[in-house]
Amino acid sequence: VCSSVAKFRLAIICGQCIDLSQIAAQVESEEEPRGSVMMLPVFGRNRPEGKILETVGVFEAVKQHGKYETGQLFLHSVFGYRGIVLFPWHARLYDRDITPPIKPEPPGAHGSKEVKGKTHTYYQVLIDTRDCPHISQRSQTEAVTFLANHDDSRALYAIPGLDYVSHEDILPYNSTEQVPIQHELFERFLMYNPSKIPPFTARDTLKAWQEKNHPWLELSDVHRETTENIRVTVIPFYMGMREAQNSHVYWWRYCIRLENLGNEVVQLRERHWRIFSLSGTLETVRGRGVVGREPVLSKEQPAFQYSSHVSLQAPSGHMWGTFRIERTDGSHFDVRIPPFSLESNKDDKAPPAGYTF
Repeated sequence: VCSSVAKFRLAIICGQCIDLSQIAAQVESEEEPRGSVMMLPVFGRNRPEGKILETVGVFEAVKQHGKYETGQLFLHSVFGYRGIVLFPWHARLYDRDITPPIKPEPPGAHGSKEVKGKTHTYYQVLIDTRDCPHISQRSQTEAVTFLANHDDSRALYAIPGLDYVSHEDILPYNSTEQVPIQHELFERFLMYNPSKIPPFTARDTLKAWQEKNHPWLELSDVHRETTENIRVTVIPFYMGMREAQNSHVYWWRYCIRLENLGNEVVQLRERHWRIFSLSGTLETVRGRGVVGREPVLSKEQPAFQYSSHVSLQAPSGHMWGTFRIERTDGSHFDVRIPPFSLESNKDDKAPPAGYTF
């Protein structure tokens, strides 16, 4: 039994966020040999008396090259939840930590086009619903939203238990269970096939759902920047256009992850956004925290992830800004939010299909 895995996963019972970087390093270097058993807490009131852990699966070697296939089981290296890969995406990663500084530009010129993007693999995944309550304080589990296709122009729908996961966040494992992940879409999207590796293959319903909803699900650009050991990653998604009072309103969703890469405990206190629209407007937004929270980032709970939305009365624009971060001694510093483009490049897409919400 890999006691270190059991130790880290036990922390979930207390609602703690798990840093599995040490586990990842062991799997990569094979210091922890392949075949290590992964133990997870047994949740629910009906568990056998005295039984705290149950065997879930066996760790596999982390892939340094290539990509994971549909049906790959994994443990999220940052948030610690169990999941399964539905399909991969190839995104352009604009990482300002590894590119030369950009000369100051007028507000309308901010954007990812000035930074060279590098192809990076992300995955659309299902989250095990048993783990959702234990990560809800650190990561939203309604990771996909879209505009409803009816007269109520303000309606937003969310698909629960989906996430976008970067390649390096995946700790792969295998299991002998035919239904190892609890999610209402699991058996609708995947089937058990012991002759395949991994032994779960896509059903036609998953293929059709992906094809029909591709524009709603696809991520194309990912933006990343680190300030004083706080890394901010932004993924924008175009959601569609609405007509309101004889004008067009364009909507985007953006997913943000904050990660504390250092040892110091800090807390997010304020947000400061600048939103530039192609129509020529420049809006400033200030407020306490994000999505009603002021998360603490520590070595034990290093990350926080959330989604929000923005609308413009123009088909494109840019966003950038800062997060005000507070140290334990009361001092503050500002963390840069990397500039990212808002592009309405999918206006011809059909409404979501293939699943009843």
